[in-house]
Amino acid sequence: MGAIIADFDWARTSIGPIATWPAAMRANLAFVLRSQAPIVTLWGPKGVMIYNDAYRAFAGDRHPSLLGCDVLQGWHEVADFNAHVMREVYQGGGTLSYKDQELTLIRDGTPRRLWTDIEYSPAFDDDGSVLGVIAIVLETTQAVLANERIADERRKLLQMAEHSPSFMALLEGPEHRFLMTNPAYQALVGGREVIGRPIVEVLPEALQQNFVAILDEVYASGEVFQATGAPFRLEGSPDDPSLERRLDFVYQPVANEKGETTGIFVSGIDVTDRMRAEAAISASEAQFRTFAQALPSHIWTATPDGNLDWFNDRVLEYSGASEPDLIGNGWTEIVHADDVSAAAEQWRSSLSSAKPYETEFRIRAADGSHRWHLVRAVPICDDAGGIIRWIGTNTDIHEQKLSQAESTADRDRLWSISRDLMLVCTFDGVITAVNPSARRLLGWAEEEMVGKSLGDFLHSDDIRSTQEEVEKLSRGVTTLAFENRYRTNGGDYRLLAWTAVPDADRIHAVGRDITQERQLLRDRDRTWSLSPILKVVTDSQGYITDVNPSWTKTLGWTREETLGKRSTDFMIDDEAFWGERVRTLSAGQPMLAYQTRLRAKDGHERLIKWTTVPEGGTFYGFGRDITAAAEAAAALADAEAALRQSQKMEAVGQLTGGIAHDFNNLLQGITGSLEIIQRRMMQGRFTELDRYIAGASNAANRAAGLTHRLLAFSRRQPLDPKPVRANTLVASMEDLLRRTLGERIELELALAGGLWITKCDPNQLESAILNLAINARDAMPDGGKLTVETCNAHLDSAYAARQRGVNPGQYVCICVTDTGVGMDADTIAKAFEPFFTTKPIGQGTGLGLSMIYGFAQQSEGYAKIYSEVAKGTTFKLYLPRFRGTEETDEPAPQLTDAHMADAGEVVLVVEDEPIVRGLIIEELKELGYQALEAADGPKGLEILQSRRRIDLLVTDIGLPGLNGRQVADAARDLRPALKILFMTGYAENAALASGFLEPGMEMITKPFAMEALATRIRAMIEG
Repeated sequence: MGAIIADFDWARTSIGPIATWPAAMRANLAFVLRSQAPIVTLWGPKGVMIYNDAYRAFAGDRHPSLLGCDVLQGWHEVADFNAHVMREVYQGGGTLSYKDQELTLIRDGTPRRLWTDIEYSPAFDDDGSVLGVIAIVLETTQAVLANERIADERRKLLQMAEHSPSFMALLEGPEHRFLMTNPAYQALVGGREVIGRPIVEVLPEALQQNFVAILDEVYASGEVFQATGAPFRLEGSPDDPSLERRLDFVYQPVANEKGETTGIFVSGIDVTDRMRAEAAISASEAQFRTFAQALPSHIWTATPDGNLDWFNDRVLEYSGASEPDLIGNGWTEIVHADDVSAAAEQWRSSLSSAKPYETEFRIRAADGSHRWHLVRAVPICDDAGGIIRWIGTNTDIHEQKLSQAESTADRDRLWSISRDLMLVCTFDGVITAVNPSARRLLGWAEEEMVGKSLGDFLHSDDIRSTQEEVEKLSRGVTTLAFENRYRTNGGDYRLLAWTAVPDADRIHAVGRDITQERQLLRDRDRTWSLSPILKVVTDSQGYITDVNPSWTKTLGWTREETLGKRSTDFMIDDEAFWGERVRTLSAGQPMLAYQTRLRAKDGHERLIKWTTVPEGGTFYGFGRDITAAAEAAAALADAEAALRQSQKMEAVGQLTGGIAHDFNNLLQGITGSLEIIQRRMMQGRFTELDRYIAGASNAANRAAGLTHRLLAFSRRQPLDPKPVRANTLVASMEDLLRRTLGERIELELALAGGLWITKCDPNQLESAILNLAINARDAMPDGGKLTVETCNAHLDSAYAARQRGVNPGQYVCICVTDTGVGMDADTIAKAFEPFFTTKPIGQGTGLGLSMIYGFAQQSEGYAKIYSEVAKGTTFKLYLPRFRGTEETDEPAPQLTDAHMADAGEVVLVVEDEPIVRGLIIEELKELGYQALEAADGPKGLEILQSRRRIDLLVTDIGLPGLNGRQVADAARDLRPALKILFMTGYAENAALASGFLEPGMEMITKPFAMEALATRIRAMIEG
């Protein structure tokens, strides 16, 4: 550096030529240049740098540009640091010292962190003024980094010790004073405070159990000591085995740089649980082998390192080998030569991973044949996870493997015969195999596709999406229903839907040709647009999500005006009724052939007939505008109703003409009995009056029954369903049926044993059977046979689906079969229509079968006709099985004290028939009631308007002036809490009772027994 400094042009620096330098400065520089330490001097206020050879190495690639350079410019990246130095040392005359000062300097064009020890001192002139700064710079980067590494390693070591399951401690000096322990060691010694204390003080047990003597020996000799399974017991009960631990440990001497032992590092693991487990396993080994010998399976065991050491007799018997032949790796001698390598490799893999072993290979039998076996082995581990032993089994799967081979053959056959395109390719898209369907679907032979890329056959618009799908497959994602177009040999394209799965290096794909299916979807969309049927799609809440153009054409509302609105926004019908439909659809049931009135945009109403089907939370409605057809049908119905009424009146006239004879006979019995009673009472003869009273009462009851049947015919009699034993009912009709059929027709009753109970109106059932018998008689003018049969029947869902109005379930079947003239198909189709008859005019109304059909439907049953011309007819009446409790006939009510009035209750009777009114008034007085009477509605209303007490209103419905319902309404306005009992001779009102009666209202049908009336009145007043 001396020569370089001498040749340097110092005149261009702030310190001037060398000749002008002060003697003190030149003397300092002479010292600096001779020094071996890296020194740089900073002269003058700007700190012009002059340095020696040692510093030149520190400057690196900045030399020689640093020479003669101002320090703030030369080391510009640490200008602030050097400015501080110049202020403190040059200007202030002080000194600075830095130890491992971190600086970031640019070296080789890159900022680098380095550390230095720097001593700054002033260079004085002879007069004591400061000429410059002398800096001794020693780079300590390597030492700092080394110390950091050591500190980091020490930190990691402490962290490892902190979290290590092994116990660790560091002892210092011959007293073995504790410097460090980890948590595992603290747990071992019961959490005792040991740091800074000698071992004999804190662990006297170690002295008693000879551990301290061993430590002394290791400290003195400097040799490592290692122990396995050594017992160590803390102070406590000598009989408590839980306090004794078994330890594997090492005493490792720690030496200084001179090789002198200064301490001992203690490390080890607590193997108590493992040794106990080993002891337990050893104790159970004999028991296990006894158990294994009793099993029919092949059982074997192996050591932790995989050497087989025991086999049960089944292995030896099967293989014909001795145990010594198989011990260790000898088992490979009985494995098929083609399977040994893979079996052994997988065994080694399981040993290294400690995972269960499972594989299949062939094992040689004693006769030299080989059979496939499933070989499994599982490791038995201690609590620490270490393997103690392996237990294995061999299971014969030879037949299963043969079956799998057949399955493989089946798979190959499927490859050959499948109509879907099957393809195998690499993840690069290179086709490696295709099945024969490639030629059928695309026209390409196998050799024309194999080896080529998928892109060679794809539509150009589908290449990118296919590449993306292949990339997903390469990540293990399965492809479902991916679509793309493949070019055929003829130049057109087929649309294929793919399912593909990846394996290690291949993609296996199956493609189905959906070209035609997609065309059908396009056709469907075209149908949606062009169909005259209204098509509406809604969500489960009824909000419209789509409509077809016919919606707009029919109603005028555009698609935009419709979407998002509820379907009820367009309905004129009751929204509550629509809510019931929504509940039905939400339950998954379709709504068939129902009608709604919709409001068109022009304000008119349109009648739409709908079928709505639910699917996946969406409702699909299909509607047809039947407004014009409905108007025409209404006009036609009016005309038909008029004609039907005239026909019915004719039929009723004929019917009542026949009934009049029977009714006159009954009246004769009543009036005759009453005349005899009257005459005998006038004569004072009171004996035998009961006989004539009973006769009159019986005739009256029979007249009521006749009225019942007449009302049933006219559809005015309500059903009175009750549990019925059909066998008993049919048997009771046998005499009536025989008299009805006459001598030329044979009657046979075939009544099934164990017949279920049904629930229906027994009178209606009797009428139905009698009506069918009469029809059968008329169909056998020359005689024949009538069979009435009963049986249990189960109508399944398949049968019910084929029959209209039939619910699947269990039924009681009454079957009436004749051997008469029979009916053709057209006649059967019309047989249930009202007024349809094949009999001559005047011999039939055509209402009988219609009434039976109506009875079956009202009873929730079903009626069916089977007939062939000239062979006869079978009529089957299905009535639902009843599972409730069968009712017992109650005796006729008798008047008792329970019917009597309690506190003089007041009953108002409104009845226009004087005899009936008088009887009721008399009965009420007999029972202790205060009875008020009115002959018509207006008079009854006058009494109601008074302030008189009235506890119950009893009124006939058919009153002159104001009818009974009007009187009741007025009564409720005047007396809101008044209870009302209606009387009626028209069963039509009883049929309407569910809607006719309000709370606190009841109805009784004439004729009624006085006891029944008294019971009803008492119950209503007390209720």
